[in-house]
Amino acid sequence: MLEFRNKQYKCEMEITIDIIGGKWKVLIIWHLGNNKVMRFSELNRLHPKLTQKMLTQQLRELERDGIIKRKVYTQVPPKVEYSLTSLGEKLRPILTSMCDWGKEYIKVTPISEEENTCQNKVTEI
Repeated sequence: MLEFRNKQYKCEMEITIDIIGGKWKVLIIWHLGNNKVMRFSELNRLHPKLTQKMLTQQLRELERDGIIKRKVYTQVPPKVEYSLTSLGEKLRPILTSMCDWGKEYIKVTPISEEENTCQNKVTEI
């Protein structure tokens, strides 16, 4: 057993999943890695189902865990920018591998009969 931040883990993978797990964290890290610096509004437009509340929560957790940094500019209107820390940058090759895996998975996974039927209906319209 490992103890980290007053929590018990069975292995380092559990710690990793605890830090970058969550519906939106990997996408946030991915986009920050590709864009270097993003404002809150840009991150908020990443996905239509990503709510402002959820984005705020995920950003706070990533900042707390040292994956991203938040820079606040003292101006009106307020301006906040997010970027990866050096620790966050180390996740980029891992996420690139995950993206490559997803591309390969799409290529080798057969489409089910139901999905094929839906695709045919879309192309017929």
